[in-house]
Amino acid sequence: MLTAFARAFKTPDLRKKLLFTLGIIVLYRLGAHVPIPGVDYRNVQTCVNLARAGNSSLFGLLNLFSGGALLQITIFALGVLPYITSSIILQLLTVVIPRLEAIKKEGQAGTTKITQYTRYLTVALAVLQSAGLVTTVRNGVLFSGCPVASDIVPDRSLFITVTMVITLTSGTVLVMWLGELITDRGISNGMSMLIFISIASTFPGALWAIKQKGTIADGWVNLGGVILIGFAMVGLVVFVEQAQRRIPVQYAKRMIGRKSYGGTSTYIPMKVNQAGVVPVIFGSSLLYIPALIAQFSGSTSGWKTWIERNFVKGDHPFYVLAYFLLIVGFSFFYVAISFNPDDVADNMKKYGGFIPGVRAGRPTAKYLSYVLNRLTWPGSMYLALIALAPTVALANYTSSNQLSGTSILIIVGVGLETVKQLESQLRQQDYQGFLR
Repeated sequence: MLTAFARAFKTPDLRKKLLFTLGIIVLYRLGAHVPIPGVDYRNVQTCVNLARAGNSSLFGLLNLFSGGALLQITIFALGVLPYITSSIILQLLTVVIPRLEAIKKEGQAGTTKITQYTRYLTVALAVLQSAGLVTTVRNGVLFSGCPVASDIVPDRSLFITVTMVITLTSGTVLVMWLGELITDRGISNGMSMLIFISIASTFPGALWAIKQKGTIADGWVNLGGVILIGFAMVGLVVFVEQAQRRIPVQYAKRMIGRKSYGGTSTYIPMKVNQAGVVPVIFGSSLLYIPALIAQFSGSTSGWKTWIERNFVKGDHPFYVLAYFLLIVGFSFFYVAISFNPDDVADNMKKYGGFIPGVRAGRPTAKYLSYVLNRLTWPGSMYLALIALAPTVALANYTSSNQLSGTSILIIVGVGLETVKQLESQLRQQDYQGFLR
């Protein structure tokens, strides 16, 4: 990987793209430290320090994707979360609404329309989430247990509230624009790169918090053990993410006029982890709902106490079991909507392709569905293992979301994709030099 980056900096075009991407990343991190108007920054820092000392993780996932900007209440507090949510919603609606499915099949024009719809939905969600965040901050729910939580917003006038919502929404739109700039003029997918930077920026603080637990000797031993376990998990993630089942496909030879077409052999790559990190994000988001309801509830009833006792700490058996079941269930659900065996079989039949030993058409679709189900089982178990192992093992050392399996999956996935794109562009440069 380091060799690929070194060679990329020696190539003028790639060097410009890398420097442009680094410049956007610097702007993004600067925006994550600029507080919004109407907020008492001293009270925010006091509550943040108390939250870290108490290891509060109620808003840990949201804070993770914003690179720590959410709890700091900065202009980039929402980060890329509205865009991620709108992208997932549009992807689900494409399967449900026939009109959106027809637009998606229009090629590049359809993709452009879906992207535009995603932007509009992102702005709408940003307004809603900004209003919710401002309300949470004003009510003191964002930092429950902090004595100055209700004084973070001293002026509660309508003008200040609207200004805070507009600032947060504008910050989300700016983040979306920065991500699209990276995609167009930089390296890798822009939104994925911003998520990568947001998560990676929380790692040093989380590791240092582990080192400070216990005595000096115990702290260094714990830190070394966590780093070794982290390397082992990264190796496992790389191995599984690269693993795929290649289904051979043979295309029949066709004669059109005096020319022969087809007759080639290829394969359908089916990854073991076909769902990616989406089931983990879905499961985490759903598990936050009961805790948020209990947090906003002012009563002291038994159900609130039961939720706070069983669904807030990541190492509780009820939490682990619910998280495991949600990840496995969403893995099958997301794979079912993202990979349609019937469409793949129809396209193969249309262009004269067939799987050796399997009839074209309906039998091909059944075979692909069978293979997909067989692959989804180990893929879902792998996702659950990666997501739960750090959460349970590190529950007593740091926030379960800072060094969670979700962060490791995203960082390794984005890193692999970035290196692949660099290598492909380096090969293009080599081919150009050879042809000259």
